Amino acid sequence: MAPRMSNNLTTFSFPTPTLFGAGGLQKLKEKLAFLGVQKPLVVTDGGLVSTPAFKLLSAALGESDRDRAWVVFSGVHPNPVEGDVTEGAQVYQASGCDGVIAFGGGSALDVGKAIRLLIKRPSMKVSEFRYEDDWRGLAPCICIPTTAGTGSEVGRSSVITLAATGRKAVMFHPELLADFVILDPEVTAGLPAKLTAATGIDALTHCIESYTCPTFHPMCDGIALEGIRLVAEALPKACANGNDLDARGKMLAAAAMGAVAFQKDLGATHSLAHPLSTICGMHHGLANALCLPAVMEFNSQRIPGLYRRVGIAVGLDVVGASNADADRQTIQFVRALLAQVGIGMGLRNYGVKEEQLDALVAQAIDDPCHKTNPVPVSADDLRNLYLASW
Repeated sequence: MAPRMSNNLTTFSFPTPTLFGAGGLQKLKEKLAFLGVQKPLVVTDGGLVSTPAFKLLSAALGESDRDRAWVVFSGVHPNPVEGDVTEGAQVYQASGCDGVIAFGGGSALDVGKAIRLLIKRPSMKVSEFRYEDDWRGLAPCICIPTTAGTGSEVGRSSVITLAATGRKAVMFHPELLADFVILDPEVTAGLPAKLTAATGIDALTHCIESYTCPTFHPMCDGIALEGIRLVAEALPKACANGNDLDARGKMLAAAAMGAVAFQKDLGATHSLAHPLSTICGMHHGLANALCLPAVMEFNSQRIPGLYRRVGIAVGLDVVGASNADADRQTIQFVRALLAQVGIGMGLRNYGVKEEQLDALVAQAIDDPCHKTNPVPVSADDLRNLYLASW
């Protein structure tokens, strides 16, 4: 069900320069020089520092004492917190850095982009960020994802959990966009199958929710549908064989496409998922995976045929099917894909407790993503969706 055009003004923006392909990391020093960066801060998480992916980065930057003119901040948490941004900015300033390389999954990318805000305004706290302020002239930033999920490398926002509230806050501004992105499938080849699956379903959720978001943005709709097709084709292959660079590359493309598409906005799945990360410590992609089928069922019951084109994108023969059957087959495909990549369902199976339900619902209803769900939701609806995902 495509959204109708209206008299409201809509901004279309697809500006991030991106280098795609195996071996792309070898162009990193060249791109740093182009941006005038002589001493970058590499922002990553501690778990990545000992991986083959980080060794590829080290080799590209220069590992010897003579060549090494870069600094590492590896204090990023799996669900990044305000202190990560503050500490990273302090390391940047103390080390005399002049640019950022954000290297990792969505958490490292979000922190790397956000550190630049505090470089520009050292006395500011993350919680004091205001869109209205002048953010022109942020430090140069190159984003290199090591997972294919969030698409944060091409995003205009950073999601950080604030110390005062314990809730995720979205810092959004066009100036947060990276100056350059490198999508190199060789960097993601060592990603374990479980993490490949969880991040891949995150990309799928972005594409599905952005496509069904009622905001008018036909370019994003086309990108979202192609992203869905790529995930359906490539994710099982990437999970089965981590060294399949074709599949890894397609997943990187799909993740970036999902993030470009969700400038339309997202839906109720994300409002359910965000509290599962802040309250239960759950990986964001896994949280999306566990809630997505229930939200699709809920939406399709109220807007029959909503997922027909999603079904066509994944290769289902639903052109002539009834609205209800097209939705049923599409949701069934999503459930089967989750099983195929090894994601078992049920929030209770991942440590979510019934006594946490009230707190989860309270945060979910305050989360803005559900406001662009194709079907309006209440707090009771969100509670029932958690229970349907239980």
